[in-house]
Amino acid sequence: MEAFYIKGGKRLVGELEIGSAKNACLPILAGALMCDEDLNIAKCSYFTDIEIMINILESLGCETKKEENNLYINSKNASCHIIKEEYTKKVRSSIFMLGSLLTKFKKALVAYPGGCNIGTRPIDLHLKGLRTLGVKIDEKHGFIDCDGSNMKAGFVHLDFPSVGATENLMMACVKLKGKSVIYNAAKEPEIIDLQNFINSMGGKISGAGTSTITIIGVDHLHSTNYTPISDRIVAGTYLIACAMTGGHIKLKNTIPEHNLAVITKLKQSGCDVDLFENEIEIKSSGKLKSCAIETQPYPGFPTDLQNQMLALQTISKGTGIIVENLFETRFKIYGELTKMGADITIRDRMALIKGVDKLYGATVTASDLRGGAALVIAGLSASGYTTVEDIYHIDRGYKNMENDLNILGAEIKRIEI
Repeated sequence: MEAFYIKGGKRLVGELEIGSAKNACLPILAGALMCDEDLNIAKCSYFTDIEIMINILESLGCETKKEENNLYINSKNASCHIIKEEYTKKVRSSIFMLGSLLTKFKKALVAYPGGCNIGTRPIDLHLKGLRTLGVKIDEKHGFIDCDGSNMKAGFVHLDFPSVGATENLMMACVKLKGKSVIYNAAKEPEIIDLQNFINSMGGKISGAGTSTITIIGVDHLHSTNYTPISDRIVAGTYLIACAMTGGHIKLKNTIPEHNLAVITKLKQSGCDVDLFENEIEIKSSGKLKSCAIETQPYPGFPTDLQNQMLALQTISKGTGIIVENLFETRFKIYGELTKMGADITIRDRMALIKGVDKLYGATVTASDLRGGAALVIAGLSASGYTTVEDIYHIDRGYKNMENDLNILGAEIKRIEI
């Protein structure tokens, strides 16, 4: 088992380029199945989740090839419509394959997805939307069996602006004759990126980034060379890490407007943040102030940065409040932070954080992706040494996190335990 061993107390200083977004690449890879011609996904970051998605594509009969940061995909000879449990239990994004499988084969058989244990994440919105389009779905023996032979373009209203359901429905509608509309769609930047990717292949989708997305069915998708957007969650994590360590960093290859919610909270916490066309610069004195945070769908504060801000609040003057509206068990990190000297009280979906002067190094365990990242940045600011165990969770969304942080002056290494 691998762990991160961190010497705390080092200010983060310097410049770092942010790679492509995991949450953009995953649906794009799912969408690649719909095209029978050569595709190149440029600047692809090979997170663990991305590697698993590539394995899924290969299990369906797709051809893939890696050359440096380019991923070449050809799905012409894909012939299998079944995704086995050995893949779906590892990564929740496997559910994205439903829409593309139905477009490719008019049928899909997918085991129920797994992923991080951060609370109930039902897929009923995905299935309800597909049923509205005429898909016959049987749920039995741990599998979702979809028959799309009678699929038709139509209008779908989501009860909640689910990112995954929005993306699945977009892909399911790409080749349906006529016009389909998704109402109450999620607005995340990754959905805009999926629209742009599909349109670069000849799709006709508009409205992504708003609550109404329109898809005009096309007969054919063609080859493309596409570069996904940069990772706003990785960028946000490093901005928070800089704030906690009293550092001064500049992040390149970023889209500042994608991180306005967290930037606003960092400014309220006492940091100076400057935005440029493709860069974000942050300066922190290390003297932070508590603030109130409530997670919401985009453009609200992202749940994927909630744990990181929880870590920041532990050393902020005053009492901070965080309300988690999306996942009911996303405060599991509080017990690990308490080992480091944090003063946190959990009441249902609300955390009350009384700031302390400093955190202290300890041995802690990552139980999910973003919580693990939060423990790492807590360790960067803590006095002494911190060991973060079970970092395979972190590898799912941060490619060689230790390398990025060491570039900025941290002392962190990956060890075997």
